[in-house]
Amino acid sequence: MGTLSYSTTMSLDGFVEDADGSFEWFAPSPEIFAAHLERMTEVSTEVLGRKTFALMQYWEDLPADADVSPDEQEFGRRWRAIKKVVASSTLTNADLGNGRCRLVADLQLPELARIVSEAEGSVEIFGPTTAGPAMRAGMIDDFHLFVAPKVLGGGRRALVEGALLDLELVEQRRFDGGTVYLHYRSR
Repeated sequence: MGTLSYSTTMSLDGFVEDADGSFEWFAPSPEIFAAHLERMTEVSTEVLGRKTFALMQYWEDLPADADVSPDEQEFGRRWRAIKKVVASSTLTNADLGNGRCRLVADLQLPELARIVSEAEGSVEIFGPTTAGPAMRAGMIDDFHLFVAPKVLGGGRRALVEGALLDLELVEQRRFDGGTVYLHYRSR
């Protein structure tokens, strides 16, 4: 049986997207990228929505001879190896391309619980819209938050309204440039 984790990069004021809907306000340093790579060793399944799926297609399609760092090449290899569940009512199976992803048009909590119970490792749910119902229901075991030293002033919140969570800080790390990693576990 797996566990459910939520991982995101957020601004100091708690947003994953700015007021224009962009999440390209932050690019991880090599040190932060290495931390993501390390964290990915526990992930067996990724649950993501339409926008995140589109963003992560870069890693799905990364050629073996791409001009990227060894850590980026390894991240791409790990990304392609994990199971993926795409929650979207607008995408079709044809949009998913290579067949390594399963489409769920309407991801409900019982289906998410089944995905987690059948997983061999950590199931990571990506994006606050996709994770919101699970967050409100208290289903998320671990929160991996990369807090960047930027204030966006508005946008999409990393932690959704209506979620009442009692969390314990189990790990923290400061990176050059001021980004802080906080790992919280549900009590």
